[in-house]
Amino acid sequence: MTGQRRIIANVLESSDDHPDVEELYNRASERDAGISIATVYRTVKLFEEAGILEKLEFGDGRARYEDADREHHDHLIDMNSGEVIEFVDPEIEALQEKIAARLGYTLKGHKLELYAVPANRGKND
Repeated sequence: MTGQRRIIANVLESSDDHPDVEELYNRASERDAGISIATVYRTVKLFEEAGILEKLEFGDGRARYEDADREHHDHLIDMNSGEVIEFVDPEIEALQEKIAARLGYTLKGHKLELYAVPANRGKND
């Protein structure tokens, strides 16, 4: 692995959000000004093909990335701000298993993305 790829890998590993290529480039170029956006694109593609990264698309036209080895979690996307919130809910996990079993299947994996806007606080809707 080249030094620049190692920097990009370190940026990804230290990210607690879901950066897109532009964000990865900005963070990586702070560590090494010689890194080009093309290097970031090639590295992300290589890492994705190797199963190191998972590509996420939340409907905003930006591909985002996270470590493929992270513990399972689901996502709630704030449609106003674009913030992506990770969560795990044992009830949802159990319900998905139950639904798969009811339909005659064994669940082997899933992705759950919730798209939401902040609730109006103080209103009784």
